[in-house]
Amino acid sequence: MSRLMPWSNGGGGGGPWGQRGGGSGGPWGSGPSGGGNKPPDLEDIIRRGQDRIRSMVPGGAQMGGRGVALIALAALAVWAMTGIYTVRPDEVGVNQIFGRFVGLSKEGLSYNLPYPIGSVMKPNVTTLRTIEIGVRAEGPRRLPQRVGGGDDGLMLTGDENIVDIDFTLQWQVDPAKVTDFVFNIANPDGSVRSVAESAMREVIGRRNIQTILTVDRAAIEAEVKQIGQETLNHYGAGVEILRVNLQKVDPPSQVIDAFRDVQAARQDQDRVRNEAETYASRVVPEARGESTKITQGAEAYRERSIAEANGQSSRFAQVYDEYKKAPQVIRERIFLETMERVLGGADKIILDQSGAGAGVVPYLPLGEAGRRPTPGLPNQPGAGR
Repeated sequence: MSRLMPWSNGGGGGGPWGQRGGGSGGPWGSGPSGGGNKPPDLEDIIRRGQDRIRSMVPGGAQMGGRGVALIALAALAVWAMTGIYTVRPDEVGVNQIFGRFVGLSKEGLSYNLPYPIGSVMKPNVTTLRTIEIGVRAEGPRRLPQRVGGGDDGLMLTGDENIVDIDFTLQWQVDPAKVTDFVFNIANPDGSVRSVAESAMREVIGRRNIQTILTVDRAAIEAEVKQIGQETLNHYGAGVEILRVNLQKVDPPSQVIDAFRDVQAARQDQDRVRNEAETYASRVVPEARGESTKITQGAEAYRERSIAEANGQSSRFAQVYDEYKKAPQVIRERIFLETMERVLGGADKIILDQSGAGAGVVPYLPLGEAGRRPTPGLPNQPGAGR
């Protein structure tokens, strides 16, 4: 080629594109002259390009094969240097040769065979990524609209109710499983989103709507995280779920007013039931105590009556035994004791029937003398005198 195409094309000096001051109009030959348009000569264009390349090689045409070899070596060195790359602190380098994994590289400068033989993928392993499911945002007219569209937040509960759930899942690449993340999962965001939604539907489908709306939020978050992580590990996704946050759990907007009325009625029912249970817990012990008191009083009365009857029976038996020994003495004694008991608290008037006196025997009421009259009360002895 160097013999067929000499360095000088005989068209004049001054540069590879011809003389600057002559009739040359540019690198593609002369411009239009005279009255017609002459098309450029393709062979002349190629020849001039080759002349320019040769002018850039040291020694010109006399280098021959040695110059070509030097050019090839220089190009090879430049190509080899393109294999140097930098790994940032938040990245891990995954080296491949002909598409096959050959090793990992830490932060700093590293080297791998350049393209097309080798390639390097540098996934970020510290960025916290968030997936929102069912979350609403304001639309162009400031109306609530779902971020992802559709009804991805509407889920069926275990008691056949529907709840509208908004939750977020935060995840990152597992630094210990970078190769799994690079080679086993094609669409990380879509895969993690599908797993999170499936796990949430499974957990919600096991519970009743009442517990979902009230006391089970923390348990739901923990269970969704566990199920989602186990599923991703089974897929070999190389993804680590950091946390699941329930933002809103409500009935569907079409029935939320009616549902709130039902909730208010249930709260009233619970309030009335609690009041009734409180009243019962107060009244029942009182009634049981009163019942126990009456029962114990009846038992005491029975024991007392039986004891008194036994005592009287024993006393009568003893008196009868003594009566059999001295009937006249016992008869007299019984008469006197009976009269003492009967007349002991009665007002007495003594009549003398012997005829010697006036009939009525005066006596000194020593019992009444010991009594003190109450002031202001009539019919007292000595009152008004």
